[in-house]
Order: sequence, then C-alpha cells, then structure tokens
Amino acid sequence: MNIREKQEQREHLILSPYAAFSDQSKGRDVYEEPCDMRPVYQRDRDRILHSKSFRRLKGKTQVFLEPEGDHYRTRLTHTLEVSQIARTIAKALRLNEELTEAIALGHDLGHTPFGHAGERALNEIYPEGFRHYEQSVRVVELIERDGAGLNLTWEVRDGILNHQVNTIPATLEGRVVRLSDKIAYISHDVDDAIRADIISEESLPKSVVETLGKNVSDRLDTLIHDIIDNSEGINDIVQSEEVAGAMKELREFMFAYVYTNPIAKGQEGKAESMIKQLYSYYCDHVDLLPKEYITLYMSGKATVERAVCDYVAGMTDSYAITKFREATIPTSWSVY
Repeated sequence: MNIREKQEQREHLILSPYAAFSDQSKGRDVYEEPCDMRPVYQRDRDRILHSKSFRRLKGKTQVFLEPEGDHYRTRLTHTLEVSQIARTIAKALRLNEELTEAIALGHDLGHTPFGHAGERALNEIYPEGFRHYEQSVRVVELIERDGAGLNLTWEVRDGILNHQVNTIPATLEGRVVRLSDKIAYISHDVDDAIRADIISEESLPKSVVETLGKNVSDRLDTLIHDIIDNSEGINDIVQSEEVAGAMKELREFMFAYVYTNPIAKGQEGKAESMIKQLYSYYCDHVDLLPKEYITLYMSGKATVERAVCDYVAGMTDSYAITKFREATIPTSWSVY
C-alpha cells in the first residue's frame, strides 16, 4: 500500500460520512495514473496553486481600484481568506479539507481586471455574455497550460462553477466554499471600507452589530461558529435564520453605501471603457494576441471573439493599463 492509498484509507476512518472521499471522486475528463503520494484533491489543489492564473490574482482588484495604501484586499488575498475560512469550517465538520481548499483557491481564477467593473464590461461587449464563475472553469479546463487545461476532478470544477449565489454545489465542501466566499467578501470589504473612511463601525446597522459582533474579528467568529453549529451531523451546510438575516442585512448595507459609493467606485467607468476598448482593439488586431490565444481559435476551440475575451479577462489591472496605452497612445508621445 503506497502513501496515497494510506491517506485515502485514513479519510474513511476520520471524515464524516457526508464528506467527499478522495477515492470516490468522479474523476477527470482525461484519465491519469494516480499519484503514489497525493490523493486526487490534493493534486488538484497543487495544480491550482502553481498555475499562472492563480499568480495573476495578486494584481487584480477586489473592490477598490488603485487604493492609496498597502493593506487593501486584492483578488488573491480575498481568495486566501476564503480558503482559510472554508478550511476552518470543513475541518470542524470533518469534511475533506483538500477538496475544500482546491475549490476555494480556484473559485475566482476567471475574474477580470478591475473587479466587477471588468466583468460588467465584458458581459456587455462580448456577444455571449461573461460570468466570472464560468470563466474560472474555462481557465482550468482549457486555458491553463497553453490550452491543455489543468484536468481537475469533477468535484473541484463543480465547486468552482457553483460558488455563486444562485446554484448549489454537489458536495458539502463546495457548499462550504460558497458560504465562505460571501462571509469573506462581506466581512473584509467592511474592513477595507472603514480603512478608506467610507463608512465607520458606528454607521453599521445596530441589529447587525448586535447579532454578528462589533468588529471584523467578532463577526467572522459568529458567522463561522453559526455554520458549524447548524451543519454538524447533517447532510447540508446551513446558517441559522437570525445570523443569515443579519448577514443579508449587512450585504444590503454594503451595496447601498460601499459597492455603489461614488468615492469607492468613481473610477469604474474609466475601467469599463478601457476593457471594452481593449476587447474591440484585439478583435481588430487578432495577430497581436499572444501565441496561446491565437492557437486557441486557430485550432477551432474558440472563436476570435472568445479568444480575445479570454485574453482580456486574464489580464491584471496593471497589464491591462499597459496594453491600453500601447494600443491608444502613439509611440512618439509616450515619453510625455
């Protein structure tokens, strides 16, 4: 019995009967010989962690475009915070931590530069529409490794695709990530908004503070404990009505005072215009796409528009700005 098989055996002794066991995975689209050390979900986690799209998350906006300060969240720090919250919950419920972590680390790989502003822009200009959770699956299935994809297991891809609000993942591990994503962005966006002097702790709804806590740490503690307490021993991941209601109220407050705030979001119109112009420019200058994206449409795996959408969506904020300058500013003027 090799190391992987021993770990798979250990899962059946330790994990909840509702957990997703590594040796019961639905598998990969393309068969691979099992690793002698790592179960399948650990292998998936490692592939995501070492991917180019994961590294690029450090240069993508979470909420605030080009914030003045070093401590605001990026898409990468958000992803790591989701992972940590999800792993804490999964461990307490005796679920598969490696599957949970793989889904968490991969859930936003398809996010655009400039956060949801970039997503809105591509959704408006690309004929088939754009949704970051679908793009995240496209990244791991097709775009990574020069078109070969990461060949992840079905369970990881299902969790990535269904981490958004309107669908339910097939595994409890995916459902943990789905809730952890909301907990992370609401809690930490509050923290960033307070740091930016857009809101204050005192301005938060009194009922939210009374239910969830008076600071970020207390609120995280309440939200995590509530999921664990209400999900233990059942085949579901749920919150109490009281805490779920308070989280919904806090989310509505954030949409009213932060996510649509002209100070916080004042530059988003410029970002959206930039993304749309980049998309149009590369549709007209397909030969300027990187080789892997040219290969994508030349091989018939994508239309020109789809390949351009993939390229623009994968850019970091700074790279998009650089490419926009190259595309719109004559070279002789660039010294000014």
